[in-house]
This record gives sequence, structure tokens and C-alpha cells, in this order.
Amino acid sequence: MRLRRTRLAPLTSAAVLVAALAACAPQDEAKDKTGDVASSADECQTSELALKNDGVLTIGTDSPAYDPWFVHNDPSNGKGFESAVAYAVADQLGFSQDQVKWIKVGFNSLFKPGGTDFDFDINQISITPQRDKVVDFSEGYYSAAQAVIALKGSPAASATSLADLKGLKLGAQTGTTSLTAIRDDIQPDQDPLVFEDTNVAKQAMENGQVDAILADLPTAFYISAVEIPDSTVVGQFQVEGSQQEQFGMLFEQGSDLLPCVNRALESLKDDGTLASIEKQWLSDVVNVPELQ
Repeated sequence: MRLRRTRLAPLTSAAVLVAALAACAPQDEAKDKTGDVASSADECQTSELALKNDGVLTIGTDSPAYDPWFVHNDPSNGKGFESAVAYAVADQLGFSQDQVKWIKVGFNSLFKPGGTDFDFDINQISITPQRDKVVDFSEGYYSAAQAVIALKGSPAASATSLADLKGLKLGAQTGTTSLTAIRDDIQPDQDPLVFEDTNVAKQAMENGQVDAILADLPTAFYISAVEIPDSTVVGQFQVEGSQQEQFGMLFEQGSDLLPCVNRALESLKDDGTLASIEKQWLSDVVNVPELQ
């Protein structure tokens, strides 16, 4: 039995050229939408929002999720500064609390190009130009300072300037602005210790492996007041050579949802909701000395 062959119509030279160009052409890069704000409420109708899952706002954060940002390691309870902010944004977008889904996303997996499983991630993420090359950010929802935490009575506890910290052994969580601040602003004589998460960093300080650790100011307050009562917040400082550090919600680059989230954040700032949430969940920073 002879097999029948299907005969293909010959391609014209123009068709060949088009096919070749299509095969070689690079894919369009996603547009950077950091800073974009929806101009009207009509652009942000709940039913028209670009979501990962229809009818559900999917939010990412790391686990464990720490106080005062989240309470009892449960982002879904609405307690803690970032949980409360996320639900306030969700409400502005038209979602009830049971229409919000939280998923676990490791902090160090956030800063890579490509798609995500979440609509946005909220996890004390500092907005930086380097990160903005591969992801997009909302407008800042919190202005952060770096803080130094040390055990009471230790050499680090008596520091009054960044220069006083140079000869000490310092540490911070990997991938954080706190670690960058040690290297770029304090520039210690010894390389800092790098920890997988804040729990490991705290244990290292209690064990005497480091003289002090760095974290954002509200986290430092919580560590000192609740988790390690024998510690103290030595002081605070802003990262040098940049504007005040801002935390922003993180989106995959080109997210069509981002302009609507920015509009929601503007409304929360204008009506005082964001300030009220900050007052409720974050500590007052007035009495913490500035380290120059």
C-alpha cells in the first residue's frame, strides 16, 4: 500500500520574508507603569479590572509575616499595618474581604522579570531604581527609616553615630535595604553577616554572633518591645544619597491593575485613612535618635 503525501502550496517570497521576520523579531517588552495613576473611576470598574483570577484579588506576601506588619502570621485577618492597608485598597477597588486571596511568596523571588501568580505583593518592599527595571511599584504607602537594634549594655547600644558602628559586627536579612544600608552607609570594617530571615538574625544577635542587626524602624520597635526585651533601638537613619525610602506594592511589569491601585492609594491618603492605619499599627518614631 502506497502512503499518500499531502502536497503543500509553495510559499511566495513575501510570505517567506514575513515568516522569517516573525521568527526573529524580539517580543515586545512590557511597559513600565510605575507612577501611572488612573485618571477616572470609570477606568477602575471592579468587573473590568485585570486580575489573575476572575472576581478575586490575589495578594502575595512572605511567610512568616511579622508584626507589626501582620498579626499572628495571618495576613487574612486584617490586623497589622500592611494587612490593613491591603484590605483598604481592596475595598477601594470594590472587593469584600472574602474576595481577597493571600498566597505565600518568598521575598527573594520577587525581583525577577516575567509573570507572577499574584495581582500585587505587599511585604515591606523598598522602591529602588534597580528593582524597578524588572518589576513595577505602586506609589509609596509608608516612608521608612533604617534602625539599629542591639542588646542592652553591648558596645553597639552606646553608639551615637554611624561611625561608632564601623568597628562592629553587623547583620541583616538577605535582599533587604537594611543589608544595603550596612554596606553603603555604615561601611563596617568587617563584612556583614547575611541571614535568610529576621528570625535567624535575631537569634544571631542573642547568641553574640553579631553586635547589632538592622531592620526598618517599626520592625525594630517590635523586636525590642516584644521579642527581645533585653534589646534596644539604638537609633535611626535614612539611606544616604536618595530620597526618603518608600515601601511600595510590587507588580509584574506592565500590570494594568497598577494605575487603579495608585488611584486607590491616593484616595486613602486624601481622606486620612492611610494615616489612621499607620497611627493604629505603627509606633511613634519621635524619641528615636538620629544616627549621623
